[in-house]
Amino acid sequence: MLQIFVPAIFLLAAVTSNPVTALKKRPPQTLSRGWGDDLTWVQTYEEGLYKARKSNKPLMIIHHLEVCKHCKALKEAFAASTEIQQMADKDFIMLNLMHETNDKNLAPDGKYVPRIIFLDPSLTVRADIAGRYSNRLYTYEPQDVQLLIQNMKKAKRLLTSEL
Repeated sequence: MLQIFVPAIFLLAAVTSNPVTALKKRPPQTLSRGWGDDLTWVQTYEEGLYKARKSNKPLMIIHHLEVCKHCKALKEAFAASTEIQQMADKDFIMLNLMHETNDKNLAPDGKYVPRIIFLDPSLTVRADIAGRYSNRLYTYEPQDVQLLIQNMKKAKRLLTSEL
């Protein structure tokens, strides 16, 4: 009976584990809070500023609240967009905040959620990269995913042409 049991265990282990997948897939981070579990997220605003300057990549800051229905809807669209996830992973330092910072530059037109702000590696808030609403310049809705993608590309393009 032991002769049958041992090979069965090895077969089960071989079928359920794939070393290639285990090496490619990063473990989910709790810092993502659902915005992209495969992305690398910084923990604090200060860490984001440091890494943006050091890596010469723009910092993308997402202000949100867990209880906000608009934030939840945007989060789902953001996480579902392959293009956003790929750009965020490759070209940006990512930070999501569920609290306000003391830096008034991160709320140039008020404190509301959801709000997405871009900073270039010189640590300048990109006030010119905004959403489509005149009363809340830096907010996006799920139907604004294409605009967000364009703005992410703009942040990258400005980075290479201005720095």
